[in-house]
Amino acid sequence: MPTVAVNATHIYFERQGSGLPLLMIHGLGSSSADWAFQLDDFSARHDLVMPDLRGSGRSGKPNERYSIVQFADDLWALLDSLDLDIVDILGFSLGGAVALEMALMRPRRVRRLVLCNTLANYRTDTWRKRVEAYLQIVLVRAIGLRRTAILISKRLFPHPEQAPKRQRVIDVVGANSPHMYLATMRALIGWHALDRLGALQARTLIIAAEHDYTPLADKREELRHFPSAEFVVVEGSRHGTPFDATAAFNAHVLRFLSADM
Repeated sequence: MPTVAVNATHIYFERQGSGLPLLMIHGLGSSSADWAFQLDDFSARHDLVMPDLRGSGRSGKPNERYSIVQFADDLWALLDSLDLDIVDILGFSLGGAVALEMALMRPRRVRRLVLCNTLANYRTDTWRKRVEAYLQIVLVRAIGLRRTAILISKRLFPHPEQAPKRQRVIDVVGANSPHMYLATMRALIGWHALDRLGALQARTLIIAAEHDYTPLADKREELRHFPSAEFVVVEGSRHGTPFDATAAFNAHVLRFLSADM
């Protein structure tokens, strides 16, 4: 089982493919297994490094307060252990915040950055953000994580033909320790990077689902703070774009990563 000891815990990772290194960071309550729908397309062109964040999947689960900065530092330690210097980074949802933090921590080492259905500002400064931030915490405490996962699955994949995807959400998210899930979620609440985006050097692609939790208008407002970023909207998709719009998502990422500088 490939693991690396970092910062008083261990980080599990999968590695597949060859080519330019691409670090792929999963979302809340999940793991490196999230990237199953991207493996075939991406591994043909890239050396994929797919870790489980601390507190998630098969990585260590220290009983402590987590932070986005800590997640980012863990993953830089992982890349250093693999002797990977210049990398591309792809982050989904929570993973997007970690990816952005990584690019701000060591801007010269990130060639290109892909952020999917994420924000640069998770401060609870609007009513919508407050609801999104705290509703899941209340639900997990009130009805348990597995029942909360059922509600999440219906929101992510509401159509009848998406039943297998709903069941996967229930199985994966529901298998988490509630304590670890909430600790990871709290790491995201209040994190922000809008005031630091001027230091970003990586060319950036922002992928936004038409029906994501956060309105497109909010993401377009954030876009103004990025020094250089391409913005694409995936029509019909909800928050789980890598799953419900796999072909479009994969095509956008591969086009961006392979384009001339």
